Amino acid sequence: MLGIDVSKRELTATWLDEPTQQARWTTTVANTPSGIQQLLERTPDASSWVVEPTGIYSRLVVAQGQQAGRIVLLAPPKHARDYLRSRHPRAKTDRIDSVGLARYAHTEALRPFPRKTPAVETVEQLLTARKGVSQAISQLRQQRSVLPAAAETLAGAIADLQARQAALDRQITAASRDTPLAPPMAALDAIPGIGPVTAAAVAVCLETKQFSHPDQFVAYIGLDIRVADSGQRHGRGSLSRQGHAELRRLLYLCAQANQRSRDPDNPFKRQYAAEQAKGLSTTAALCAVARKLARTCWSIHKHGTTYDPTRVHRQPTSPPRDAVADLDIQP
Repeated sequence: MLGIDVSKRELTATWLDEPTQQARWTTTVANTPSGIQQLLERTPDASSWVVEPTGIYSRLVVAQGQQAGRIVLLAPPKHARDYLRSRHPRAKTDRIDSVGLARYAHTEALRPFPRKTPAVETVEQLLTARKGVSQAISQLRQQRSVLPAAAETLAGAIADLQARQAALDRQITAASRDTPLAPPMAALDAIPGIGPVTAAAVAVCLETKQFSHPDQFVAYIGLDIRVADSGQRHGRGSLSRQGHAELRRLLYLCAQANQRSRDPDNPFKRQYAAEQAKGLSTTAALCAVARKLARTCWSIHKHGTTYDPTRVHRQPTSPPRDAVADLDIQP
């Protein structure tokens, strides 16, 4: 088992002997094709590599390792970080982290990094860029409301960013055209409240992760309910807010969009009214609608069907016990 701590310029790798759980050797190589080749030459064929996803910095080692036949396992960032802190609360070095990642893989059943097609990789990069632009717009809007002296300048910056965001939206649509992503995106775009950008983000996620049950997808985006029973507090749940925060935000916005619909037969608008009739707050009711949107997206993508409003709230059959055994999946 090879634990790899990734940084911008270097990879610190430690080989862990599985029977004894002892570190046999540690090396640091450049985060370049030639550096990764050194790791390939030093590790056996079909060995397992454990890597924590770090955006563009981990992309090269994952791709080159997979191409060479290595099993590259994904260490969920939050869980791996908590594990490393529990093992070494007073120290943090690249070597300690590489050893910890290898040992973490022995305590948890980690999933391999998904293999992405060029189309998925392109759309994913554009979505990441759009997320950054969207966050910048939100931040500038907040500043404009509290900085009246700079309001005019900030308004111009916001308008410029909005134009760039629209350009990215067009790029996302163009990048998926005439690719395997186009049909699932079109099917998801037909769901009320879901637009092209959310359809692209959901399609990319479902294509790469291949969830076997909708509860896995709901947990992945952090819309599942976390039970918190302690002392006098019983029966009160809250969102786990784990996993893919951007998808969770997009689906929440889609739930809001459904409430503005003028279609009296919109099932998601009716669900919102029913949730509020139960006593749920506005936010909780919208989260329930977002959760239903996620399940609907999964079903349409999984079964290759089209949107049918009469089937939105039809109860599915009970899943196999092992289908929902591992719901807390990280990106």
